[in-house]
Amino acid sequence: MTSVYLELGTKRIFACALEWPGWCRSGRDAESALAALTAYAARYAPVAERARIPFEPGDLRVVERVRGGSTTDFGAPEQPAAADSRPRDEQTARRQAALLRATWDLFTDVAAASPAELRKGPRGGGRDRDRMIEHVVGAEASYARRIGVRHKAPAFDDTAAITALRADIEQVVATPTTGAPPPVGCWPVAYAARRIAWHVMDHVWEMQDRATA
Repeated sequence: MTSVYLELGTKRIFACALEWPGWCRSGRDAESALAALTAYAARYAPVAERARIPFEPGDLRVVERVRGGSTTDFGAPEQPAAADSRPRDEQTARRQAALLRATWDLFTDVAAASPAELRKGPRGGGRDRDRMIEHVVGAEASYARRIGVRHKAPAFDDTAAITALRADIEQVVATPTTGAPPPVGCWPVAYAARRIAWHVMDHVWEMQDRATA
């Protein structure tokens, strides 16, 4: 059984697996969002495999609903779940960190195997590989500030800077939390891990789908 929360926008709904950072999909309604999440279970499985965590999702169980906003409708989750404010023990924190690290590792491998020029989307748009890498790590630098990690956005090919940024994010995620409210303007760490992992995996799957033969 997989516990899921729904983020409800007016035009789009996200279904996110609470315990599996990065496994989060959307649809026009709850039914289609949950169907999309189920359809992507096999594509998420390599993350769990890399983290060496058994992945047997079973049935989906909606345990919470939160109200989204304009970002939700635009196409990205924006609201933490109440469950994200619970205390995180060492085992939970390390598990979340391992899964987040696995999404980064998968993104790196997929990018390395992808051509520099990706097939354009249905309307002729979409970033090519290097711009997509730059977009992902730039977003991470922004998200990291929500958990007290401050780095300049790395260039897409600055491996040392990307590694340093992600190491500091991982350190925060791997640290247990008491459930105390985060500082004003910050995110619960569990939500930050899920939000960062979602963005990484969303672009992993986009890159895989748009890779040219």
